[in-house]
Amino acid sequence: MKKYVLMLLLASGLTAQAQQDDCNFTVVTTDTGETKSTPEYLMHEKVFAGTSSFVFFSMTLHDDIPVLNFQLLAKSDDFPKAYCFTKKSRIHLQLTSGKVITLYCIDEDACSQLLYDEAEKKNLRMLNGHFLFTKGSIEDLEASPVLFMRVLYSAETVDYPLRSNLESETMGKNYKPDSYFIQYLKCVK
Repeated sequence: MKKYVLMLLLASGLTAQAQQDDCNFTVVTTDTGETKSTPEYLMHEKVFAGTSSFVFFSMTLHDDIPVLNFQLLAKSDDFPKAYCFTKKSRIHLQLTSGKVITLYCIDEDACSQLLYDEAEKKNLRMLNGHFLFTKGSIEDLEASPVLFMRVLYSAETVDYPLRSNLESETMGKNYKPDSYFIQYLKCVK
């Protein structure tokens, strides 16, 4: 009986530790309160003919309001295409359950910034945006994997299929973009 109780305690301790490891986040305290942010997570990667593009997600919790942070990074020998967000920008997420979840941009007009990477001799464009979850969307995202993401930029709509297993050529790691929300929404609740 003692062995059984000891094994149960060890197993529950390992489970608690695993859940804490999934929820690594940084905490920033300011005059307006405390902000928790999860690390960036690769959702989409495209590498082709000297050009690469990446979509990263992270989540932030400020004043009990969860926000999805979207980052688009493009690298190229030429000049990567510029994208912009406006208040009318949206992210639509199609779930395996058939539901479509819409997230709303909370940023003013923002366009990708052009930078130069001296080390790789490539031009970079980076765009950051912040999106609000709608009522009931968090529960739906926690219950079902995401098949597809459609991003409405200011002048264009781009579709991003999300894989269940993304072996990143650039990062050298495996990611599971379709279950990102199932795995990490608990960190900002």
